[in-house]
Amino acid sequence: MNRREFISWVGVGSAASSLPGMITACSQTNSQQSTTPVRADGFQEVGTVAELDKNGQILNEKLAAGKVLVIRDPKDTSKLAALNPTCTHRGCTVSWNQDQSSFVCPCHGSKFNSDGKVVNGPADKPLPTYTAKLEGDTVLVKAG
Repeated sequence: MNRREFISWVGVGSAASSLPGMITACSQTNSQQSTTPVRADGFQEVGTVAELDKNGQILNEKLAAGKVLVIRDPKDTSKLAALNPTCTHRGCTVSWNQDQSSFVCPCHGSKFNSDGKVVNGPADKPLPTYTAKLEGDTVLVKAG
């Protein structure tokens, strides 16, 4: 083995031995990004009523169970609709379109109604839904 090969092998070995440490560091960083804690009743704060009314929706990507998108139920605005906004077709993030009264996927045009059921494909599975409620000025979601 010549000197160049030896140095190459030492470099590969040191990179390989540091990989587990880097993976652990990344995992700890991601777990620290969770937002408010889950309460004893299973609900978690995802935003405020002011934010919901201003934007027409709240997208929270740090819920304990993953992403959640909350809107006021178009059939009864005193109620909320909450679902996982990951399109079941190819994983793009849907958003609420007030004019169409549906969640619309920007990638391939799938549409879902306010309770997550498919209105228009290519998606063929509904979006997972969550229980949501208002408590004072806080929007809460119970995932699971």
